[in-house]
Amino acid sequence: MSNNPTVLEIDTSAIKHNLLYFKSKIHETTKLLVVIKAFAYGSDALAIANILEKQNVDYLAVAYTDEGVALRKANITLPILILHPQVDNFETIVDYNLEPNLYNFKTLNYFNEIASVKKLKEYPVHIKINTGMNRLGFKENDIPQLKSELKKMDNLKIVSFYSHLAASEDFSEKNFTKHQIDSFVRITDSLNESLSYIPLKHISNTSGIINYPEAQFDMVRLGIGFYGFGNDKLETSKLKNVCNLKTKISQIQFIKKGETVSYNRKYIANSDSKIGILPLGYADGLNRNLGNKVGSVYVNSEKAHIIGTICMDITIIDLNGIDCKEGDEVIIFNHQDHILEMANKTTTISYEILTSISQRVRRKRV
Repeated sequence: MSNNPTVLEIDTSAIKHNLLYFKSKIHETTKLLVVIKAFAYGSDALAIANILEKQNVDYLAVAYTDEGVALRKANITLPILILHPQVDNFETIVDYNLEPNLYNFKTLNYFNEIASVKKLKEYPVHIKINTGMNRLGFKENDIPQLKSELKKMDNLKIVSFYSHLAASEDFSEKNFTKHQIDSFVRITDSLNESLSYIPLKHISNTSGIINYPEAQFDMVRLGIGFYGFGNDKLETSKLKNVCNLKTKISQIQFIKKGETVSYNRKYIANSDSKIGILPLGYADGLNRNLGNKVGSVYVNSEKAHIIGTICMDITIIDLNGIDCKEGDEVIIFNHQDHILEMANKTTTISYEILTSISQRVRRKRV
């Protein structure tokens, strides 16, 4: 797809900058796990993983088994935590030396059964503790039974106990976050009693790293911060944007006052106008709600409003007053502020803007 004029550039220098920034916030002994699920937050998981293997990262994490398999097939050797494995994939997990999160008794017992049949010894697994997020994980009232089960499972090696903070970016929820951290300490201390070794502990996501340094424990999980976003404007300003979405002007049209643009004639020219046709649309991940002058892009450093309805493969922009020609570069976003503005105007978050970029958009490492 090298002929596709729309490209998502992955900035290697920005990646290294953001890694160094977060490494400066953690203790030398604290391990660093980078989350590269969902195509590395919409970028390119393989390109990102190849960079991370050279950057002294300790762990990678993905959501599903097939994401981990793709990395192994591309010769990525770092340990890979599967955050949401399904029992149907457990044998594949073993075949590709992936490390499952076991989050209830069904997954724990089933994976242990597979390990026993395969005569595995100390196969690496992770145990998820639910401290208040109420998604995956063992609850505190499960702990007595969990301790009893773990004592019998010499086929498994618990690499880590971990949990997830629900509102670490929100200081109005500080008491709740502190309660989660305290619960995690209490539960993991109890679980350690059932083992002859001490697994790693981790609970901090990006905002946890920033706001709760006391909760680093043995490892932290770096997600959105790695891609350039902190939990407020100040923290974000210290990071660099990793992904830059660009395209080119396919055609320039000149329309008369009163003529309309795109489906359903949503835009009516109030004067003779110059408009630009871009080769990307909602199938590439550009939210349709950015049409009709809600969103904008950048042509030769000038802001150009999106006009009319965004189509599946085409977006149209207002070029009045902008000196440009067909083939000129158009910036959809190349800065965190651009992404945050798009997110704000579509009532969503930066995560969704990034992860929505379609896989048909060409990726390019720069």
